[in-house]
Amino acid sequence: MDLLRSNLSRVRIPEPTNRIYKQECCLSFDTPRSEGGLFIDLNTFLAFGKDYVGWNYERTGNPVYLHIKQRKKLVPEDRPSKKPTLLAIGVDGGFDNNEPEYDETYSIVILPNYATLPFPSVELPEKVRLAVDAVLLAEGAERKEQLAAWTADKKQISSYAMNLQQIDNGVIVPPSGWKCSKCDKTENLWLNLTDGMILCGRRNWDGTGGNNHAVGHYKETGYPLAVKLGTITADLEAADVYSYPEDDSVLDPILGQHLAFFGIDFSSLQKTEMTTAERELDQNTNFDWNRIQESGQEVEPVFGPGYTGLVNLGNSCYLAATMQVVFSTHSFCERFYAKQSLKLAFETAPADPTVDLNMQL
Repeated sequence: MDLLRSNLSRVRIPEPTNRIYKQECCLSFDTPRSEGGLFIDLNTFLAFGKDYVGWNYERTGNPVYLHIKQRKKLVPEDRPSKKPTLLAIGVDGGFDNNEPEYDETYSIVILPNYATLPFPSVELPEKVRLAVDAVLLAEGAERKEQLAAWTADKKQISSYAMNLQQIDNGVIVPPSGWKCSKCDKTENLWLNLTDGMILCGRRNWDGTGGNNHAVGHYKETGYPLAVKLGTITADLEAADVYSYPEDDSVLDPILGQHLAFFGIDFSSLQKTEMTTAERELDQNTNFDWNRIQESGQEVEPVFGPGYTGLVNLGNSCYLAATMQVVFSTHSFCERFYAKQSLKLAFETAPADPTVDLNMQL
């Protein structure tokens, strides 16, 4: 405790504008879940794994660190998995991102001898307690641009809905028995809300679906909105309305009025088709991943230099593939990796090594 008090001048309470790193080491892929945990410098708020925190002490002389360690919680193997009801990841009703839960423990560590004090503790100086609380409450700089949860975009009101021109051509749409006007399709049918034409939807990548007659009709006429027959019920907000110029599923606030123009009493209709969003959810739930993987093949796992890829952050597979290609280029690899010492790169980097291209490569 005396050692800590003698180093209080090296402890800072972070300001709201400070970037606080607490999820990954600046120099490696160490995280709080790694064997040695993660050390956060309570002066610069940079994070270091156990093999690199000593380098930071040598370079800066900053001795006081918050040590964060995470251990996986034990989960019963027979815990039932919930069926998703929403096209989303990591939120209630969405797909489980299968992230295990962790217990998190904290301590204050003073270098160079790694003297350790427990946290939380009322015996710690107030400045240290305030600094650590602020670090723990802050959103880590690593996560600000990496969402752990994702939800499909909510439908917006179409800019074409309120002033939609409807052609009085005598079309009356029956309550059932629909068929595409240009082929024999009787499913996945869309009613164009301008002229009342009933046409089939788009052809899917695997040949299923429609014959593209509805989208073709839009390209010929420019009539913007269509509603999927079989999704219209008394709950009009749940109906599947598509805007071709906006290229998205949309809301039509006066859909009831637009349907009545073609003689459709929406209150008496029953749901017989999945909406686009429901179909996406169904495809994601039931997709056979073996179709795009080495199912049934004898493959030997390989690892090490030249084989091991970068961890996918959720949307970074293309970036990772590009980095692997670049690093397989001899001259690039020589300059930024083979003939470069990581420690030297760190020592010559600016105060914040996370923004130094040379260091990070």
